[in-house]
Amino acid sequence: MNILLVYPHYPNTFWSFRHALKFIGRKASFPPLGLLTVAAMLPQDWKQRLVDMNVQNLADQDLVWADVVFISAMTIQRQSAEEVISRCRQLGVRTVAGGPLFTAFHADFPEVDHLVLGEAEVTLAPFLADLQQGEARHIYADERRAELCATPIPRWELIEARNYAAMNIQYSRGCPFDCEFCDITALFGRIPRSKTRDQLLAELESLYVRGWRGAVFFVDDNFIGDRGKLKRELLPAISDWMAQRGHPFYFYTEASINLADDGELMALMVKAGFQEVFIGIETTHEEGHTESGKVQNNNRDLLDCVRQIQHAGLQVHAGFIVGFDSDPPTVFDKQIRFIQESGIVTAMVGMLTALRGTKLYQRLEREGRLLGNATGNNTTDVLNFVPRMKAEQLIDGYRAILANIYSPRQYYQRVIRLLREYRPQHQGRFRLQPGYLGALVKSMLFLGVIGRERFQFWKLFFWSLLRKPRLFPLAITYAIYGYHFRKVAEKIRGSGMFDDSRCLE
Repeated sequence: MNILLVYPHYPNTFWSFRHALKFIGRKASFPPLGLLTVAAMLPQDWKQRLVDMNVQNLADQDLVWADVVFISAMTIQRQSAEEVISRCRQLGVRTVAGGPLFTAFHADFPEVDHLVLGEAEVTLAPFLADLQQGEARHIYADERRAELCATPIPRWELIEARNYAAMNIQYSRGCPFDCEFCDITALFGRIPRSKTRDQLLAELESLYVRGWRGAVFFVDDNFIGDRGKLKRELLPAISDWMAQRGHPFYFYTEASINLADDGELMALMVKAGFQEVFIGIETTHEEGHTESGKVQNNNRDLLDCVRQIQHAGLQVHAGFIVGFDSDPPTVFDKQIRFIQESGIVTAMVGMLTALRGTKLYQRLEREGRLLGNATGNNTTDVLNFVPRMKAEQLIDGYRAILANIYSPRQYYQRVIRLLREYRPQHQGRFRLQPGYLGALVKSMLFLGVIGRERFQFWKLFFWSLLRKPRLFPLAITYAIYGYHFRKVAEKIRGSGMFDDSRCLE
């Protein structure tokens, strides 16, 4: 059979980094890991092609070539996915769909020929068996959780790695915490499941032998869900593997704030090559954590936790939320102050969103407060529920946060604060990544000459060059990130809305 795997277009959002990618000549942040993994589960004598619509156009001849088109998408890719499905129907091509979008909204897609829902390790094999017998059903679903020891190495040969800023791999699924607004436990459960040490090392080796060097994102929703196994088995093994190969990669991932409680774990992560971690801080208002069940964030000095992680050698990126029922009118100013004082440069601030499948969605549905389904974009000023705070006040407060934290003055101040607090433990020699020199030249032109932030850019440029020369590439990287974040925030608030005079001192 001829199999075409299609990854729909991802809109320009906070995490797309589309404006930043232009500086390094890449087309997308990450390859479609789910589809590459599914590709490895298909019969290997089937001919396979992959079209990532974020790096290339999907042509009709691609669709006509295929006997079956496999589509995987997240909620935020819905519009593009619907367009692909429509084109397939017009051309008479059979479709198979799976992934978070279709698992959550499968009833909305009767036009898809076959829906393979949940975890592919469980549901794909029965579908393939029926397909080869000519008896494939419309829906395949199973409540069982997959054993990740059965997950194959992704088929990297289906992509052109140079189109991407980073590669991505998955070690574990599931999270021991159960935050009301998060759909991870609904998708993957509360008991962390992980691959074996040898599996994970084999995946790293597969990237290494294909010539990849640079960033690798562990896509786990909470990498430290099973801390004991990490410390006992995985991280020491990665450290040895990295040392034997001259530290070809650097890693980043997502974790809960209790990472700050475990100095040994942080040290092992840094030694293994981890440099960045994304943490869901959400709010400085403790009642918001209590309301949402984010118990791991309660009864702790969040600012001190961030500094401990930065001092251990990990840059902290973080998510923040406004719109909890318990939020007071002061929450907006408090969010701004915390973000500035923490030195969290990559601060993703969004309004609370009720995702289908979450406890929040179920509660708001019972209370008659739902206004529709979420778009999957958690950085938008569109509400899909009726908040306790006046909607206008909430939206204005949210926009004020964006106007403040991504104004050039405030943003560049945070970059310098981070560079002062961050204590990297460099492993191996410095590697000049492809596109870095071009990015430096472009940043000097577009940010340092043309850009409205040129004063702040040159201040950071010379400050980091003189005070923190080893971190100079990081400083330029964050300057480029800032350009992207401002472009996205301006789209939310309206072009030209940033005014430094409105920023808190």
